[in-house]
Amino acid sequence: MLVRIVKMNFQEEMIPAFLANFELVKDRIRASKGNRFLELYQDKNDKCIFFTYSYWETEADLELYRQSELFTSVWSYTKKLFKAKAEAWSVDKLASLE
Repeated sequence: MLVRIVKMNFQEEMIPAFLANFELVKDRIRASKGNRFLELYQDKNDKCIFFTYSYWETEADLELYRQSELFTSVWSYTKKLFKAKAEAWSVDKLASLE
């Protein structure tokens, strides 16, 4: 399992536009081949910082999504709203306690 973490820093006035668009596309992202989990978080201290966590069966599934028309349209829209360049990490999940 591959976990993708993306940190996004938005212009404050663009947050409603981002949230509205996320609401429109989240189910389609989640339905992408190999996607097993998708969550959106907002920083407690800086409301302009958001994180997405997504779980992918394989790195190939993530890459397939990143090459898709859906990703291209979502990312081209979303990055226009940023205050700073996004940061992203692909990590392996080693343990999970529930």
